[in-house]
Amino acid sequence: MSRILGLNLFHGDSSACLVVDGQLVAAVEEERFRRVKHWAGFPSRAIASCLDQAGLSLADITDVAVNNDPKAHVLRKVGFVVKQRPDLKLLWERIQNRKARTGVGELLAQSFPDDRFGGEIHAVEHHLAHLASAYLASPYEKAITVSVDGFGDFASTAWGLGDGESLSVEGRVFFPHSLGLFYLALTQYLGFPHYGDEYKMMGLAPYGKPKYLEQMRQIVRLEEGGGFTLNLDFFRHHRETVEYQWDACAPHTDKVYAESLVDLLGPFRRKEDSLEQHHKDMARSAQAMYEEAFFHLLNSRYEIHGVDRLALAGGCGMNSVANGRIRLNTPFKEVFIQPAAGDAGGAIGAALQVWRDRYHGKRVFRMHHALWGPSFDGAEVDEVLSKHRRAIEEAGCTVTVMQDETTLIQRVAEAIAAGRVIGWFQGRMEWGPRALGNRSILGDPGRADMKDILNHKIKRRESFRPFAPSVLREAVEEWFEMDDEVPFMMKVFQVRQEKRAMIPAVTHVDGSGRLQTVDSQSNPLYHKLISKFRDLTGTPMVLNTSFNENEPIVCRPEEALDCFLRTKMDLLALGDRVIERV
Repeated sequence: MSRILGLNLFHGDSSACLVVDGQLVAAVEEERFRRVKHWAGFPSRAIASCLDQAGLSLADITDVAVNNDPKAHVLRKVGFVVKQRPDLKLLWERIQNRKARTGVGELLAQSFPDDRFGGEIHAVEHHLAHLASAYLASPYEKAITVSVDGFGDFASTAWGLGDGESLSVEGRVFFPHSLGLFYLALTQYLGFPHYGDEYKMMGLAPYGKPKYLEQMRQIVRLEEGGGFTLNLDFFRHHRETVEYQWDACAPHTDKVYAESLVDLLGPFRRKEDSLEQHHKDMARSAQAMYEEAFFHLLNSRYEIHGVDRLALAGGCGMNSVANGRIRLNTPFKEVFIQPAAGDAGGAIGAALQVWRDRYHGKRVFRMHHALWGPSFDGAEVDEVLSKHRRAIEEAGCTVTVMQDETTLIQRVAEAIAAGRVIGWFQGRMEWGPRALGNRSILGDPGRADMKDILNHKIKRRESFRPFAPSVLREAVEEWFEMDDEVPFMMKVFQVRQEKRAMIPAVTHVDGSGRLQTVDSQSNPLYHKLISKFRDLTGTPMVLNTSFNENEPIVCRPEEALDCFLRTKMDLLALGDRVIERV
């Protein structure tokens, strides 16, 4: 029997997963335990959680697979140094960073001193792990595979073909060229400095027009064969020291663009500056440039193979706006993106690749849902409620145990229909950055003021950022202009024109929505809740946002209760226990 621990470590969104004989058993990100967004370092608590969920010890693990191989593309690295002669300090820091990522066995021994790992450790090249996480977890027997992100193992992009049990890598775009880095540079330029802020620029883009697309085409150049290059005059990362922080912290990336970008586009926006129309137009132009290069790459892959199914991964696979336009701008008819498309998901890819290579394992796993984290039973919830009984009473809350599932669903659906804000904590925690119906805050999508209510009561985030609808799978075609499976909230579609006024809280300024489709097999309880809300209101969806307040999504009942008590949430469903403000 093979028991493979997959790891993404010393990078943003550190994570762990467990694959047993080719089947995914558990997967979770370290940030959920450290309570620091995008936490980077060694994912010891995520490892412990995966082992605990499976009832295993570290001694039971046969292999550890890491989604990083320092030995990959060595000749490319040497050639770059010889040709570009970068800052010696930059080279020294890269060498030190690589050393920090070695010694996985020693780190396991330090983190689990009473539990000995005696198996093998495997390094899987970064983009191969991404491609494997996409294709080997997909439902397709044959698919074009593409990985697009910032950088990993000296490459930013890779593509290949998955065919039955085989997965080939046919090409790569190497350092220093990267669509992810282009998107990061423009995100920083627009005054969003934190790691992972790219989604803010994506949310801002619909408020603008692509007035600066010609300038963007001076930054990114499309090449024959589907590739692209950056105009390196506008960047620093290839010749200067760009500070990165990856060890046991919230990751940080220093400014990657050069002053010549300011000469091209005008003054950069500071974080505290107001957002003007030209900033919105710049965001729209950057998004348009990304899509132009992205679809150029995808169309070239289709022209070669003629396969109309796509398995997509990498940090840029989180660009749900571009993902929702793939079927409109390419011949692809089906697109699979697993819920942790970024570096966290490389842990799954590394583990599945080792299952395939070392054990000659067949593809026995298909990812139909994202519920791979820990769960908590009624006794554990009651222990938390007892411990915090005084705080609950002082907040003027009541605690009720629902008699059965039907009573719980009726109570919560009625509360949503009444315009109340609901914390919904059920079952196993989601894998990836999206709340998908088990660690969610729910509201009525039909209330025009619900977005403001949520930002006032809980989220306190930028007004331009949209909220998402969780919609019954069987109702998608009636409400959206595209009929498709979107179980992991990875695509944005246009809401039908005649429906937009009916769901203003989840319809973005351009008429779009980043939807999640919910079916009765993958999450039956959530499907029943939305169905009951539909019965009450006629609307087959609820507003769904992540259960947090400027922090990682809650993992444990204690964190959910704490978030409920310190915000103005109206009702919290912890399993079948309902805590309600009166």
